[in-house]
Amino acid sequence: MEKKKQKTYTPKEALIKAAAYCAYQDRTQQEVRTKLYSYGLEPDDVEELILRLSQEKLIDEERYAQSYVRGKYGLKRWGRRKIMQGLKAKGISDYCIKQGMKEIDPELYEQNLLHLLEKKNATEKEKNPFTRRQKLSYYLLSKGYESDLVQDALKGLEA
Repeated sequence: MEKKKQKTYTPKEALIKAAAYCAYQDRTQQEVRTKLYSYGLEPDDVEELILRLSQEKLIDEERYAQSYVRGKYGLKRWGRRKIMQGLKAKGISDYCIKQGMKEIDPELYEQNLLHLLEKKNATEKEKNPFTRRQKLSYYLLSKGYESDLVQDALKGLEA
């Protein structure tokens, strides 16, 4: 089976495709850069198109960070640490990460943590109180919550 040859695009065609790619959902510069290279473009053309898309607000990393944070903490109930790691892995600048993290409502954040704890506590089969507490703690830490908040939540569970 022969490999299908990747179609190459002119910079003008690539701009139209990349604009549609960005309009569909927020993208990082790195995601768009990878996509443009897959179109067989030269590095100079790629950087020029990235600049144009940024000027036209089709690529906006601050907006990307904000929607990423809203989605991960609102829907997936991730903690701050896991969200920040995810944004860093996507190559988002520290400034944009800081702006994105402002989307977190501290009260809702704590409710998310307590909700996850209650849910996990209800399904945890471990009987030994020490091991049980440790398992609940590991679970919340893996979700990206800060250890001091996790310890406070676990204290509240025992009260």
